[in-house]
Amino acid sequence: MYFRRMLALIRILFMKKNLKYTLPALALIAALAVGFSWKAPSDDQEKVVMLLVHDALAGVHYQPKPIDDAFSQEVMAFFLESLDAEKRFLQQSDIDQMRAYQNQLDDALKNADLTFFNLSQTLWQKRFAQSQELYQEILAQPLDFTSQRTFETDSEKRGYAADDAGMRAYWTDYLTYRVLMRLYDRSMAADSAGQAKFILGDPGFDEEEKKAREKEMEIHDEWFSSMSDMERSDWFGLYMNAYTGVLDPHTQYFPPRQQENFEIEMTGQLEGIGASLQQDGEFTSVASIVTGSACWRQGELEVGDKIIKVAQGSAEPEDIVGMSTNKVVTKVRGKKGTEVRLTVRKKDGTEKVIPIIRDIVEIEATFARSARLGADGKTGYIRLPKFYVDFYDDNNRNCADDVKKEIEILKAQGMERLIFDLRGNGGGSLPAAVDIAGLFFDKGPVVQVKTSGQRVRSYDDRAGGAVWDGPLLVMVNEGTASASEIVAAALQDYDKAIIVGTRQTFGKGTVQNMLDLDRAAGPFYGDKPLGALKLTIQKYYRITGGTTQLQGVESDVVLPHPYQEIPYGERELDYPLAVDYVEPAVKFEPKISKPYLKAAQKRIADNPEFARISEYARWLKSQQDQTLVPLNYVAYFDREAAAEVEAEAFDDLLKSSDELPVAYAFPGQESTLDSGKVTEYTRWFKGLSTDIYLGEAFRIVGEMPR
Repeated sequence: MYFRRMLALIRILFMKKNLKYTLPALALIAALAVGFSWKAPSDDQEKVVMLLVHDALAGVHYQPKPIDDAFSQEVMAFFLESLDAEKRFLQQSDIDQMRAYQNQLDDALKNADLTFFNLSQTLWQKRFAQSQELYQEILAQPLDFTSQRTFETDSEKRGYAADDAGMRAYWTDYLTYRVLMRLYDRSMAADSAGQAKFILGDPGFDEEEKKAREKEMEIHDEWFSSMSDMERSDWFGLYMNAYTGVLDPHTQYFPPRQQENFEIEMTGQLEGIGASLQQDGEFTSVASIVTGSACWRQGELEVGDKIIKVAQGSAEPEDIVGMSTNKVVTKVRGKKGTEVRLTVRKKDGTEKVIPIIRDIVEIEATFARSARLGADGKTGYIRLPKFYVDFYDDNNRNCADDVKKEIEILKAQGMERLIFDLRGNGGGSLPAAVDIAGLFFDKGPVVQVKTSGQRVRSYDDRAGGAVWDGPLLVMVNEGTASASEIVAAALQDYDKAIIVGTRQTFGKGTVQNMLDLDRAAGPFYGDKPLGALKLTIQKYYRITGGTTQLQGVESDVVLPHPYQEIPYGERELDYPLAVDYVEPAVKFEPKISKPYLKAAQKRIADNPEFARISEYARWLKSQQDQTLVPLNYVAYFDREAAAEVEAEAFDDLLKSSDELPVAYAFPGQESTLDSGKVTEYTRWFKGLSTDIYLGEAFRIVGEMPR
């Protein structure tokens, strides 16, 4: 009881809105703490997280739900889906045992009660061990490919296994399906004419079937080994995210290890040695080395080296043979300036201890980059894969600064028009989005933001002038989300750019903030780290008063897309927040008609290459709907062969027949790059030159008036 009261008081004091009361109150708490002592329960770390998550969901979330029995039932359904989505492990009796708690999970969160979570772990571990024995036993013997059975690949159309016999039947069918896939691939690869090289009953078939089973055994061994390496904190994170997931799709608890990965994604940087590692049997080997990184500068670590021990500085080395790559990575990573010593086995069999001082590693593929397009090089192209920003160090890279720099470089080369590519950009920093949008117009509102219970606030670009005010085309697709949608919407509303891509973007109109649970718990709770909570705290709106939530940003020119027949986006996620509207921040005059947009849309409609993409989208949807797969060898091969013939008609679907000239952003740029980056740029340019969507964007932006 003392523990909970103390924690509650500290949580209140460390809320940002009460920051002015923090320092005086801390002295009072320190004095009180001397007067009595408390001891947290042995599993207090998880309980503290539950209490903090409860308070955040109930009091800080943009649209909290009553934490009651109805909430509990939603959490139960979400958790069961997350725990075993494919219904490969749990049996109906396990589900029944857990569902007995379906009206108690609200109370479990409020009271930090781990009874249900502990039950789920016990049941899971039991079934996991059973499934491991099953796949090893089934794959040890030849499989039957003569039955007329079928396998349902869509788990939503299947129930849980009723008993052990039902689970054995599932794994037998599932592994038969997997081995059939492998046999088909091996057969087609063995025959360039596209005919099955070996068939059931032929001499040599038994040996091929054995090889296929052995490969499947190897894959499942690795998969189960990886799952075995999941720690209790990972499973607890899954449990907590059942609570967060029923409020909205973007509120999420990050256990400490996942929190680090999230921060790497946001900054495009990590602290480590700069080597990419991969699983190599029971070893972890070096797959590649980042040019300029700590291990590159040290010079002794090489691609192909097998890491057998890891030591933190002068500490005792830890044997990591047999450990999963994910675990090895966590041991190799570390704070800038610290030392890690790797004992590696070289290709010649010798062993060597390599000391490396960790440093910042930049993930180059995250950052903005540019090129010049067309024979005259007057069309600039900037690709921004992510809105990155380092919240902790102002000296590190910021996407707005990088985009501005690329624009200035292209302008110096005589750029007359610009294509800004936000395809697949899932967003990131809201302030960075405001800064980037402001590069293309003078001062004014960029986006409106609403916090629950507060007035709508406008986020404005306050920097005078535009870095680029010429013809601008923004490329988007259904993966363009969040901060990317803010930029695209603002530029569309101000009539500063035309939007080209899929019918609409992803449709995420909510804002999240990271709550560091270590700080929220306060200085008197010492069992850390606790992780972090990404929490939806606001919704954002267009300056017109409209919203991108669920609706996305609609393209001015729509391009056919291979997945256009398959539902995708925020509207397809569980528990998305609803569409609503606010008052406009700016009054706009009616937009002037742009005849070149209609001409572009007609050109696309008449283009046979785009017609093939639409045809493929319909075919892909029909294939997705065929979820029942035959387990008979002949029937399966006939089915796959027919699908492959149909698919051949869509080879090189997204490659344009007209190559687009692509050049470096400035002459001689390649001389400033190391050989690895030159190779990377060469590969990137080749992809751009045949990108059918970029080719059409190039034509459209060339038709825009200057």
